[in-house]
Amino acid sequence: MNGSRIDPAAARPATDARRAASLLLVRDGQAGLEVLLLRRAERARDWLSGAVVFPGGVLEAGDGEASALVEGSSDAVLSARFGLHGGMLEHALAALRETFEEVGLLLACGEDGEPARPAAAWSTWRSRLQQRQATLAQACTALGLRLDLRRLQAFSHWLTPPGTPTRFDTRFFIAPAPAAQAAQADAGEALELMWLPPAAALEPARGYKLFPVTRRTLQELAAFADVDAALAAAAARPAPLPLVMPRHARTRKGPTIVVPDHLAFAEVCRLDPEGLAHDVMAELVAGQPVRLSPRILRVTAPNPGVMTGPGTNSYFVGDPQADRWALIDPGPADPLHLAALQAAAPGPVRWVLATHTHRDHSPGAAAAAAAFGAVVLGRRPTHAQGQDSDFAPTREPVDGECLFLGEGCTLRAIHTPGHASNHVCWLLEQEKLLFTGDHVMQGSTVVIDPPDGDMAAYLRSLQALLDEDLQWLAPGHGFLVAEPHAVLRALIAHRLRREARVVEALRAHGQAQLDEMLPQVYADTPPQLFPVARRSLLAHLIKLREDARAVEQADGRWRWLGD
Repeated sequence: MNGSRIDPAAARPATDARRAASLLLVRDGQAGLEVLLLRRAERARDWLSGAVVFPGGVLEAGDGEASALVEGSSDAVLSARFGLHGGMLEHALAALRETFEEVGLLLACGEDGEPARPAAAWSTWRSRLQQRQATLAQACTALGLRLDLRRLQAFSHWLTPPGTPTRFDTRFFIAPAPAAQAAQADAGEALELMWLPPAAALEPARGYKLFPVTRRTLQELAAFADVDAALAAAAARPAPLPLVMPRHARTRKGPTIVVPDHLAFAEVCRLDPEGLAHDVMAELVAGQPVRLSPRILRVTAPNPGVMTGPGTNSYFVGDPQADRWALIDPGPADPLHLAALQAAAPGPVRWVLATHTHRDHSPGAAAAAAAFGAVVLGRRPTHAQGQDSDFAPTREPVDGECLFLGEGCTLRAIHTPGHASNHVCWLLEQEKLLFTGDHVMQGSTVVIDPPDGDMAAYLRSLQALLDEDLQWLAPGHGFLVAEPHAVLRALIAHRLRREARVVEALRAHGQAQLDEMLPQVYADTPPQLFPVARRSLLAHLIKLREDARAVEQADGRWRWLGD
């Protein structure tokens, strides 16, 4: 739901990457699904050294020769899964060959279709393959085998990030491990083998060196109870399988790699479109200014927490040519944050804008306005509970009002009640970028806290934003978010699913107190967050009351009225 899969560099062919293939061999163990992993040999000046990976490697010239010996699949079938007209059977055969060389397992059957059992000659042919003295086709012909792809499925497509010394364009396949064969490390490429539940392989205590692709694949596999579930899920993935290309970035600890579901991914791609600079921060650091475009600069406040995430974002927005700037959400009344804003200000600030008056967004308005000689714009709330009681705007913006910060910079106010009655998003029209305050957060949903919070109004506000031409969201907490309309639709769907749970709970109880329904409606929420979830549950019930589908009785119990 974070809308992070925009990557301009991924749309171009990677001519500097080596073609590679990998095989995820899975089996059903006592604790559920297990996957085969190997630890690579330790070699000086080799970035793969000591890594725990799946069997696999680069394609070789003779891999395609085994195409005539395949049972159960075809180049057309496998290529269609990756959105190509051909070439994927060769990748699958490379994955089988590499697996045989590294761990001694071969997906093969006899001429009668029965699973192949190891014979004495297998070790000889395995050695010849490792020494590049034979091809997989020659080995299978001599052993009287066919390559068995009847249960093999395409799984994923990963490309090493730009700027990496050696890049690999890798297709991943998944198949059940051959039951009649035992894995054996080759003591060359593979020093150690392990069959593990995916979640166990991810345990920090094991100290495994895991690349992002390995870690992410293990996380995906951990969701499956057994082999059949994993294969069925792989087969059900829509074609073409997407290309996943991580990106280099950095944190305060040093260089890092972010994958597409990392919250910073879209912002990293926007700020480093070629993927070669490697200098974009993948964490939000309080007080550290981040230039998001010539018109936008972000400074995060030092107020991290359960409800504020990494902290409240303050945004300077303006036209560098006109040198007129607005400050959106001055944040808490914190002298350190004000000093950081003063130090980072890109020019004269004429407006201080508050998206709403919750205490992590607007209390710094008066001090910021005094420091910059600016006027304060923001709407007063309908209800005072939980609000910044000291907020005193110079005036209240109306829906559709525009601030002209220069010929190339226009901010338009969009009244978005729901999270708060006075909530206003600001649209930077030239970049189709919406500053969302708390109307849309990154990686989580917002609390709707009655009486000022209104679930029905919130859903209407989300729906109305679908009519806007948007390309980016700049939330009050978190990184820039891409694919706004997908995010908005996902939020609407999430709220309606939650409403359906409320209806289900009411129907089951007939009538019930809030606390009786809370564990059922928010079964997917940690209990420590139940006090916050309770407020959103109340907002859902109030909406159902407005829809004439539920009623609150005098004793505080809610009763279902029906559709």
